[in-house]
Order: sequence, then C-alpha cells, then structure tokens
Amino acid sequence: MKTSFLPLLGLLALAGCDKPANQAATATTSATADGLTINMDTADTLSTAPLGYAGNPDRQVRPGTRDTVTVYPTIMPFRVRDQDGHLLTNGSLAGRVYVTDFFFATCPGICPKMQSELLKVYKRYANDPAVVFVSHTIDPEHDTQPVLRDYARRLGAAEGGNWRFARTSARDSAYALANAYFVAARPDAAAPGGIAHSGIFALVDDRGHVRGLYDSLTPGQTAKLLRELPRLLAEVKARQKITAKL
Repeated sequence: MKTSFLPLLGLLALAGCDKPANQAATATTSATADGLTINMDTADTLSTAPLGYAGNPDRQVRPGTRDTVTVYPTIMPFRVRDQDGHLLTNGSLAGRVYVTDFFFATCPGICPKMQSELLKVYKRYANDPAVVFVSHTIDPEHDTQPVLRDYARRLGAAEGGNWRFARTSARDSAYALANAYFVAARPDAAAPGGIAHSGIFALVDDRGHVRGLYDSLTPGQTAKLLRELPRLLAEVKARQKITAKL
C-alpha cells in the first residue's frame, strides 16, 4: 500500500521564503522511491532495532511471496567535484553512511548556524571511515574549488578527511539535487544572499536511501541526529555482515 511523504512538509520551511508549503511540495516530487530494502522489523536475524524514516515510507509485498519490504526514497544519480577536485558519485559513497546539507559560502543567513551544528556531528565521526559528510554548495558559480577548499579549512574540516564540500556545474543542478534530499532551495532576491533554502540535514544509508531528516535550526534536532546515526551504522554493519555470509 502506498503512503505519502506529507509529514515532511513541516521540516521544509525556507529561510526567507513566505510560501514554504508550496516549495516543499515541489521538493518532494523530485525524489524517487525505487530502492527496496529489507523490512528490518521482521528480519529476526538482526538484533539491532531499525532506524525509521522521518516520513512514511511505502510498504509493499514482494511479488510471489508474503515478505514485506519497505521502499525508501532513493537519491537521484549525481556526479559532483569536491574541494580537492575528487569526483563524488552515488557509487563512490555506496557502502557508507553519509550526512548531507546544502549551503553557500557567502550565505549571511542560516548557513553559519547550520555548519556549526554539523560540525558537532563531524567532530564525533571525523575519524570514522564508515561515515562521510557531504556539504553541497547551491552557488557553484561563486563557490569554486579554491573557495570550497578555503571554506573547509576555516570551518575546521581536516584536509583529505571525510567532510567533502561539493559543487555541481550550475545552480539549477544544485537545486534539483537539493530537492532529491527533501531540501528546499531556490533563488529569492529578498532572502539573505539571494538564495532561499532550508536548513535540513539528510541522513543517507549505505544504499543511497534517505533515512532521516533533521532541521538544524530547531533545538534538539542535532542531538537527535547524534542519537540516530549510530543506530543506522549498527543496522548497516549487521546487514553487511549477513551479506558477507551469503
């Protein structure tokens, strides 16, 4: 039975935007939901409680069986370059959990607060090879590779570490990618810096499925991410252990 992702709308208010509901609706239509994952609720071979999704994922019966599977939103294919010029794709991130957000280097509004919150999470996992942080700029024309490298250095991200600052080739591509993560972003002359966007952190699993959304501007949301990230890591580790035995 299909269910909707409407509960996400409350998370997608735009900074500087007076019509968050309309923008959020646009954001949700850009995501796909074609990836099937094991229903961890009934997988008695796993002892780790599953991490739920912030919205309502589709639940379906696998054809020809009575097994229930859960359909999570899957991130669209992407190819971006990070602050060191390295290529990041769905494939290069496969097998690892990552946290992503969308910002721009000259943002005078919510970005400093967002990045200070993400820094709290990064400091916990800076040396964990199973976790990656990906901050996408939504102003790639200005935020060139040298700009992103300098931004990362000033923020405190270790050179060559697991916090990557990425750019697409154009703003439209960045906006489309943001929408795939349920992050609203669009040009707005009235917004600080000329771009309106939400302060959402998206938690993505090893298969490229969105598993959690956290509003970095809301008290308690970063703490929630810090509680749920290790749960997802445990789930992934348990699943990979089972797969290795097959």
